[in-house]
Amino acid sequence: MRRILWAIAALAAIGLAGYWFVTRPAGLAAGAMDGLAPADPARGELVFWAAGCASCHAAEGAKDAALLELGGGRRFPSPFGTFVAPNISPDPDHGIGGWTALDLARAMTLGVSPDGRHYFPAFPYTSYARAGLQDIADLHAFLMTLPPVATPSQPHEVPFPFGIRRNLGVWKALYLDPSWVLDGDLTAEEMRGRYLVEALGHCGECHTPRDALGGPDRARWLAGGPVPGGEGRFPNITPAKLTWSEDEIVEYLTTGFTPDFDSAGGHMALVVGNLARLPAADRTAIARYLGRVPAAE
Repeated sequence: MRRILWAIAALAAIGLAGYWFVTRPAGLAAGAMDGLAPADPARGELVFWAAGCASCHAAEGAKDAALLELGGGRRFPSPFGTFVAPNISPDPDHGIGGWTALDLARAMTLGVSPDGRHYFPAFPYTSYARAGLQDIADLHAFLMTLPPVATPSQPHEVPFPFGIRRNLGVWKALYLDPSWVLDGDLTAEEMRGRYLVEALGHCGECHTPRDALGGPDRARWLAGGPVPGGEGRFPNITPAKLTWSEDEIVEYLTTGFTPDFDSAGGHMALVVGNLARLPAADRTAIARYLGRVPAAE
């Protein structure tokens, strides 16, 4: 009996050690951003709009200059609980004013905070993991030019066991994949569209169906799925359902108007507002990319 108990204890210790190893928050090398060009806040502003930062971190209903006040507070219900967007203004106490560009890169590409905690994947680091470090450095430079907002971030409302952040290390081992979904022989324009859709624009976070653990089903990339914690569905934007012409897609991403005289609503209206601030060539690149995505029912 004593040997059996020792064996059980040894197996438990090995299992705990394995769990602790798999779930450890990953880091970036201290010199990961060495050799980049000097950070350019003007370029960072384009990254800001492409990444949709204001759509989550500005106040509900914010317009014009208020879109640059990133005090957080928006609530995002899901089957796992309600997530609340944090303050990412440059306020040194309540925002990210004390973050370095490397801190931002670690958060965006690995989903890890400066103090070494896993972020919940409501923060779309599964997409931002594909973002270039130069873009992140430029984005950091732009964020530091914005007005500080002295509003404390609100806690997420995530019940046990989903609120145990250490377990997110297992989730990341399953789903944090920085490889491109659409690979193969793409033109430079299609690759730019891929970067905007799969990385900065994180379109797959809404338009790709998810499994029971909330992981994206890459085999049905952009095939649509239910709105988490709400009613309705995100549409299928693969060629199986999105049959608009390239010009019609570009028009929609510029003005929000569809070919049948409808208009974008809800969160998509915010997305259109962001994309309309990008160069016209970027919206064309997105349309070209969408035309290359495999049709999925």
